[in-house]
Amino acid sequence: MTNRLLSVAILLLTLSWTIAATAQTIQSEKHAFRVVTLTRGLENPWSIAFLPDGRMLVTERAGRLRIVGRDFKLDPKPVEGLPEIVASGQGGLFDVVLHPQYADNGWIYIAYSAPGPGGWGTALARGKLEGYRLTNVQVLFSMEPKTRSGQHFGGRIVFDRKGYVYLTLGDRGDMPRAQKLDDHAGSVIRLHDDGRVPTDNPFAKQKGTKPEKFTLGNRNMQGAALHPQTGELWTHEHGPQGGDEVNVMRSGRNYGWPVISYGVNYGFGTKIGEGNSKPGMEQPLKVWVPSIAPSGMAFYTGDKFPNWKGNLLVGALRDEMLVRLELDGEKVLREERLIKDVIGRIRDVRVGPDGFVYLLTDERDGVVARLEVR
Repeated sequence: MTNRLLSVAILLLTLSWTIAATAQTIQSEKHAFRVVTLTRGLENPWSIAFLPDGRMLVTERAGRLRIVGRDFKLDPKPVEGLPEIVASGQGGLFDVVLHPQYADNGWIYIAYSAPGPGGWGTALARGKLEGYRLTNVQVLFSMEPKTRSGQHFGGRIVFDRKGYVYLTLGDRGDMPRAQKLDDHAGSVIRLHDDGRVPTDNPFAKQKGTKPEKFTLGNRNMQGAALHPQTGELWTHEHGPQGGDEVNVMRSGRNYGWPVISYGVNYGFGTKIGEGNSKPGMEQPLKVWVPSIAPSGMAFYTGDKFPNWKGNLLVGALRDEMLVRLELDGEKVLREERLIKDVIGRIRDVRVGPDGFVYLLTDERDGVVARLEVR
């Protein structure tokens, strides 16, 4: 064996020992699996995307886009060329998603807190990765009005099967904004992939509205995924004190916040709005009381966990766990809570191209972890 081959063999063996040393076995209802820590040293990571060459892109809320190599090593050099990002409170750099035709066009989409008149707010931009730089950056959307609040940005990006792109927006800590049609806050935004407004958006032809709006009445959606069978957009959102929700986003629908909620006011425990239902406002598919602080969401569509096929996986910040929901259409049949207090506050959940489940932890020394069937 040559010195070079010996060095490679030692490196691979060391890597396997390192990964194995961080693994622990979990016995769930449907699978026995282990939690493998792949990468450390990320500062409050928010989102993960998988490049075709086996590398991963990871966002850090502080405003950095990082590259994780095929060997799971975090590249010390962040990607340059990002638009100006305001990292304040809960704001910063959020989601990163590849265009569905990334292999042909190279577009990478990011959601982030952007500055502007009056403060800052959630924005959507795209660019192309060339080495360590994002080039040809185009800002496709920037919410209005902007404020100096550090709360409730939303920030998840999803493409549907027709090529439309959706962006979730929070109410920015100002509850009444979620019911206003002339305000982007508290809604899902729907656009063409180049930022144009679709003519069939529900409010596009109404005067005095924000034509990008697809829904209204949302509080703070930090999880979003496309249903693998129906192709509809599912989201979850943070409630106040209690009342986290899972919903199906449908054109023009009002999801009630803050007129109706299953949660109560922080500290006082008093009712919010008019109760938990009202004609003309949508009911959630699932409610968590008390709150789990959900963030990140994915339908399991891989082949490594066959007994989880079609299940909805939800990360939780508050109880540092992964929630698995068994579904029958839009009915939740069963909930299982997994890996509580094992790796930390789970910010993002993704199913990788290899069929494994990948998690990010929202910590100062955040990690990329992977669930692997034993």
